[in-house]
Amino acid sequence: MLYNENKLKLMDIALNEAKKAYSIGEVPVGAIIVKDNKIISKSHNKIQTKSSILYHAEIVAIDKAIKKLGSKYLFDCELYVTLEPCPMCAGAILFSKIKKVYISTKDPKSGYAGSIHNTLNNDKLNHRCDVEYGLRETESSILLKTFFKELRNSKKNN
Repeated sequence: MLYNENKLKLMDIALNEAKKAYSIGEVPVGAIIVKDNKIISKSHNKIQTKSSILYHAEIVAIDKAIKKLGSKYLFDCELYVTLEPCPMCAGAILFSKIKKVYISTKDPKSGYAGSIHNTLNNDKLNHRCDVEYGLRETESSILLKTFFKELRNSKKNN
């Protein structure tokens, strides 16, 4: 699939957030939220840093965007995220009413935007998000694989 240059640049910013997570020992996931072609929030995983499972990149980015816009809903917003959202994040994305989600790479073990279940496009729910996969997929995948390989190697050596 061909993407326009603006979408690639936006996913690059999400990837930079993922690299920040990587640099502090977090699973390298980054997310940004865009409205009217302007970034209104960005974040990366902070689960280890904050000692809380609630600090997924998507959740933190949604919280920042809600505070910035002063609304509990993110109508007409788009989310760029480097890894397919988990069930918790998919629910938050859905309930915040984000319009479109760009996902860099799938998560076959815990992805809830199509891999295990498709929460974001479930006909039984009252809101659905448009979803596109593959934007900077190779880069995101390599970053994640490298992180987990290093994590496994460090556990072997300890």
